[in-house]
Amino acid sequence: MTAQIRVDREKCSGHARCFAVDPDLFPIDESGYVTVRVQDVPSGQEDAAAAGALACPEGAITISAPGTSDVAE
Repeated sequence: MTAQIRVDREKCSGHARCFAVDPDLFPIDESGYVTVRVQDVPSGQEDAAAAGALACPEGAITISAPGTSDVAE
């Protein structure tokens, strides 16, 4: 099982800080809002996914640990 990116789009305020960390993992729309809701983290991209989640000032992004149902912010 791989880690997953989960985005609470109601919390997203369009700062696009996640996009600045990794535009491939965190694509945004024309207004700066992340378009991902749930997405698997590609192998080797776990650190970038975690950095993108930490960059979000709204706490809208969580990363689930591989092999668990727990969600880590």
